[in-house]
Amino acid sequence: MDEAPPAATPPAPAQPAPQRRIGSVEVLAVVLVLLVVFRGPLAALISNPRLQTWTTVFVSVLVQAVPFLVFGVALSAVIAVFVPRSFWARALPKHPALAVPAAGLAGVVLPGCECGSVPIAGSLIRRGVTPAAALAFLLAAPAINPIVLTATAVAFPDDPMMVVARGGASLIVAVAMGWLWLRLGKAEWIKLPHRPDLDGMSRGNAFWAAARHDVMHAGGFLVLGAAAAATINVVVPEAWLTTLASDPVLSVLALAVLAVLLSICSEADAFVAASLSQFSLTSRLVFLVVGPMVDLKLISMQTGVFGRRFAMRFAPVTFVVAVSIGTIAGVVLL
Repeated sequence: MDEAPPAATPPAPAQPAPQRRIGSVEVLAVVLVLLVVFRGPLAALISNPRLQTWTTVFVSVLVQAVPFLVFGVALSAVIAVFVPRSFWARALPKHPALAVPAAGLAGVVLPGCECGSVPIAGSLIRRGVTPAAALAFLLAAPAINPIVLTATAVAFPDDPMMVVARGGASLIVAVAMGWLWLRLGKAEWIKLPHRPDLDGMSRGNAFWAAARHDVMHAGGFLVLGAAAAATINVVVPEAWLTTLASDPVLSVLALAVLAVLLSICSEADAFVAASLSQFSLTSRLVFLVVGPMVDLKLISMQTGVFGRRFAMRFAPVTFVVAVSIGTIAGVVLL
């Protein structure tokens, strides 16, 4: 008997052509082309003195912050990829109340500013560190590291106690906020953005995936914060500050609010504080304590990394605690 011929194999369905997604490189290229095409009208606009001031402040904030943001993002990626979860269980005390001051003191050995500490704190939480300890590190690192304290000593050569007051008050605020989070904080208030799964990647690819993720979330909000700070610098009249300096209570509140609005990097804020000679040492200390913990760019970055519900609660409470502790430290030590 003749065998039936084998059935013909049906042709494989055509695969749809992969869609090309528009990425950040393409967007940047379009922006650069538009800048070249419209450079004439843009140059005329920037000739306005107020716009020149806005542009100067905006660029200055970014120039100060971006190197430390890159450092923080790189360190965050290293923590996510190369540091095992078991390390943090061994490095920090098991009891959360003891882990908070230990994490705060860890900020002494890590030079950087608040722009870098935000992604690092987010990565610590992802690796299993209790949020209270990660938040204590977030607040302490930009305020008590050696670079910041050295800059403070250089800016206030005739007031050496300013260094002691700034370091001590900042550490107390960081630990107090960590303990306060242990008492009142809720896990659902922190909503870390979804990071791509790194387990199936090589270490090199996982590092770059984590770094790109953190840059997109922290860097974008940094730009928004810098724009807000530049706008405030143009809108708020300088004469108002001179009037407020004569009142001891209002001067403290004025410089606390000014620290939030100016969004100066913690490595440079001591020199700005030293230039505000019409204000008391106590009010300038409050400026130095509040700035690295609560400012516009930091609030924006916290919103991007931890979520809006977190930032809406954490930033105002930190501001109140920082003003209170900074004022007490100034009265006692200065």
